[in-house]
Amino acid sequence: MYYHDSRLQYPVVVKEPDPAFARSLQQAIGGVEGEIRVCMQYFFQAWGNRAPNTKYRDMLLHTATEEISHIEMLATAVAMNLETAPAHLQEEGVTDKLVGAVMGGERPRQAIEGMIHKQLLSSGLAAMPIDADGVPFNMSNVYASGNIAADMTANVAAESTGRVLAVRLYNQTHDQGMRDMLAFLIARDTMHQNQWLSVIEDLGGFAAQFPIPNSFPQEAENQEFNYSYFVTSTDGSYPEGRWSQGPSIDGKGEFKPQRVEPMGEVPVLGPARPDSGGQSEQMSAGSVAKML
Repeated sequence: MYYHDSRLQYPVVVKEPDPAFARSLQQAIGGVEGEIRVCMQYFFQAWGNRAPNTKYRDMLLHTATEEISHIEMLATAVAMNLETAPAHLQEEGVTDKLVGAVMGGERPRQAIEGMIHKQLLSSGLAAMPIDADGVPFNMSNVYASGNIAADMTANVAAESTGRVLAVRLYNQTHDQGMRDMLAFLIARDTMHQNQWLSVIEDLGGFAAQFPIPNSFPQEAENQEFNYSYFVTSTDGSYPEGRWSQGPSIDGKGEFKPQRVEPMGEVPVLGPARPDSGGQSEQMSAGSVAKML
């Protein structure tokens, strides 16, 4: 059961409405790094959590609910930035933003105009569950494995990429109201990264939780290759580092470099089935004769 307060979690102020920045903010809503993704990810991880102790499920529910507030803030910011957007972008300098420099090239006027036209027709210049290119949010980006350690690891990655995006948006805008909102969201990403890592520590740390799943007996896996850094270069050279020598992160083995050699045979498949639609040359003589 959920409750709603009509007040925003944090103030959203737009000093100078910027339609181009509204498009960028859509990535933080419906992009793969966005708030819809982490919101749904934490909800489904919570709803599927199986453990004698329900504290991890409850913790996830609190944070998933918080993410709804972040979606609301960003949706409000998108709408406020679109307030001055005309049906056709004729204003001088609308697309002359830092976006082009940050992303490595100018964004065509037609792209921004098309995006705003879509939002005008479909939502009345309000935010939509789409990314910066207008692609609807895809729930296949939500990871909820049913394994608490695997989920927490995925959550660290989700919050890390989300924080990267928020920092890029912060650097993209000069509007102090937007920077203030993004500074808050960046701070929450910092907390959530540490939060998910804290769960792994609470479960016993990397040594206790890795490799995931820790319920599979390691003696049943191939002991020859479980801590080998495979070298695939033709001359046998490899980049040396923490991953190539010394004790493994989980403390259960020793890293070592190992040049990869083929251990299997050349795969040879059988002839094509008579009903496969293949060429007669792909089938055995008996199969062709049977078809005739």
